[in-house]
This record gives sequence, C-alpha cells and structure tokens, in this order.
Amino acid sequence: MASNQGVLERIFKLSQKGTNVKTEILAGVTTFVTLAYIIFVNPNILADAGIPKEAAIAATIWATAVATTLMGLWANFPVAVAPGMGLNAFFAYFVVAQLKLPWQVGLGAVFFSGIFFLILTIGGIRQAIVNAVPNNLKAAIGVGIGLFIAFIGLKNAGIVVADQATFVTLGHLTKPEPLLAIVGLILTAVLLSRNVKGAMLIGIITTTILGMIFGVVPVPKGISGIMSFNMPSLKPTFLHLDIAGAWKFGIFNIIFTMTMVELFDNMGTLIGLTRKAGLMDENGKIENLDRALTTDAIGTIISAILGTTTVTSYIESAAGIAEGGKTGLTAIVVAILFVVALIFAPLIGLVPAFATAPALILVGALMLAEIRHVEFDDFTEAFPAFMTIIMMPLTYSIANGFAFGFVSYTLVKALTGKFKDISWVMWIVSIAFVINFYMRLH
Repeated sequence: MASNQGVLERIFKLSQKGTNVKTEILAGVTTFVTLAYIIFVNPNILADAGIPKEAAIAATIWATAVATTLMGLWANFPVAVAPGMGLNAFFAYFVVAQLKLPWQVGLGAVFFSGIFFLILTIGGIRQAIVNAVPNNLKAAIGVGIGLFIAFIGLKNAGIVVADQATFVTLGHLTKPEPLLAIVGLILTAVLLSRNVKGAMLIGIITTTILGMIFGVVPVPKGISGIMSFNMPSLKPTFLHLDIAGAWKFGIFNIIFTMTMVELFDNMGTLIGLTRKAGLMDENGKIENLDRALTTDAIGTIISAILGTTTVTSYIESAAGIAEGGKTGLTAIVVAILFVVALIFAPLIGLVPAFATAPALILVGALMLAEIRHVEFDDFTEAFPAFMTIIMMPLTYSIANGFAFGFVSYTLVKALTGKFKDISWVMWIVSIAFVINFYMRLH
C-alpha cells in the first residue's frame, strides 16, 4: 500500500499540492456522480442525429475515459473531459437536421476542428489568449461560471422553471423533486459548514435514497436493475467519420463556429476551475496549461474517431474540486468510474438530476468568492467583469460570457483612451467574437 502511495506521490505530486490519496478519490467520485448524467443525455441527442444509441453510449463513455485519463496523467489537472453540451445540440439539430448532412460528415467536421485546436495549441495561440486575459476578467469568469452552475442546479431541481411572461420563475416547491432537492441542499450546506469530508457525495446519495423512499426514484429490482453484462458496442460508429465528405462540403462556417464555441467555453472553464483548485499563480498564469489545452484538442480528434462530438472540460469538475481535489488523480478516478459505468449504467441512471442539483448550487456559492478579486473602483475594469458574469447564466453559455467580457473590455478601454491596457491578442479575439456573432445570426 505504501509503495502504491509512493508511485501516486511521484506521478501526481500529492503532498506538494497539499492533498492525499483519500481526498483525491473522494473528489473523483463526487465529480463522477455529478457528471454521470452525460452518459444518458449525450447519446439521446446524438440519436436524434441518426447515430445508433447503443454505440453513442459507448462512444460517450470511452471518449470521456480516454480524454480524462490524458488530462489526469499528462496535465495533472483534477478536471473531467467529456462531450460538450451545446456542441452536441449544434451537431444534431443544425449540422445534421438543418443542413441535411449525414452524421458521418458531421463527425468529419468534428475531426477537422480537433486538428485546428491542435494547431492553435502547438503554435501557442491558445495559451497566448489565456495569458492575455486581464486578471479582473479571469476572476469574473470564475464568478460567472459559479452563477451558471448554480442556475443549472436550480433548474435541474425544479426550483427555477421556465415562464412565458418572465422567462424564469419559482417552481412548484411542494412537488416531490424540488422539495427533496431543497432537503438535500440544506443537508449538504450544513455538512459543508461543519467541514465534513464527502459532504456533497453524502448529499447526493441521501437525496437519491429519499427519492426511492418517497417513490420518486425507482428502486432497483434484482441484478438487472444494478448492472448489465450486455455492454454497448462501438462498432457502428468507430472510424465511421467521413473526413473526405466534410472536406468536400467545404464546411468552414461549421468548423469556425465549433472552434469559437469550444475554444472559449473550454478556456473559460479551465480558468475558473484552475483558479478554484489553486493551480493559478498570483500573476494569473496556469501551470501545465499547454498540456491541458493539448488534451482537449487530442480528445476532440479521438471523440470523432470513436463516434461522438467535441469534448471539453466540464464545469461539474468544480464539485470534486470543492471536495479537495487538486491533482490529476481526481481525473483518473473519474475516468475509471466511467469505464466501470459500461457495466453499471442502470445503477448510475437511478441518480436523478434533482439529487445532483444541490451540489451544483453549492459549488456556485463557493465560486462566488472569486468576486473579491474584481477591481470595482475602475469602471473600465468593473463593467467588462460584470458583462462576463451576467451573460454566462443568462445566455446559458460560458463562451458567450467570455465574448461579452472580451468585446466590452476592448471597446470601453479604447473609447476611454486606455489603449495601453489592450493587448493585440485582445483586439484579435474581440474581432473574432464579433465575426462569430455575425455568422451565427446569418
């Protein structure tokens, strides 16, 4: 046991990061439970594009396991990487449904976007963009992601629901789901306040069990309700991407949109998560950033080969980070559990969205602390930070918040004569965002 810990110490530098094996395993389990919904949601969306559902399940799991393993072993980040929500919808409902392209051609476009990501990363362009982000905006990104995560949690719990008149409103709190979510929220908040290890995981499991007791969550019946030995096969999608078809179609607009959304969604997530995990120094520099971004690019190429859409760093990793995860060991635990999920998919499916919602809400609350790093005395700094924060939850997109923050920063600084505060990278990225907005609207 001691020798195993020695190996893990050398690989992940646990003591240097101020963590230990037990904490990292707990953090990995917490992230996995919070993220497990992707195993069911992503295949459902891909099935709408015509991809065989069983193969989509296998592709989702294997793409997540491979990319997350690479993130853990190479970048040493406590971050899970999986097919991104939003980009999978863009793939299914625009590329395939509206443009009438075969899903194989769509996967070819995903492959090209991964190659493009890799070129940008090797050329140092993506790292330059991250380093060019002003510290105020980096702090604002963390806050915005926190509000976004909390909003997702409130929606999943049924505490906040859609409304035609006001867009959102208070849900029916007397219904079992939101009521149980509130119980889980209070329980987890109390456990966090008392510094109980595994507070979020305890909250998720307890809320799920309460759901079973009150008949909201089905109770597993026999071995088939817990595990399945008929594991889904990759055969219908593996290497079925049509690279030649994607090239022949000339899908620059599609690749550009995929690149812009994924580039800044992933960068925004990494900035927020690494800051929370203590992987960012006082100057805003992130250690192993190039490796993390390369992981994302390689993961996207692999995902296209396996049969799923673009992978990205997941904000749900914040749940594991809040439990103390600071190294790639957390990510490795997540990857292992995803592979195990091939057998235990029925059991994972029993954890409802309202049970994981309290963890997301409380992670949002914890990430709000980053707002103290925003310089509110200078309005040319405060306004772009505000736009970054507010637009993430209101547009349901990290990339959009990033865009509004970048463009408003560049314009306000320029129009107030503070040109020296604007780097050439900020100018180029702001112009790219404006072009992307135009292309998405036309």
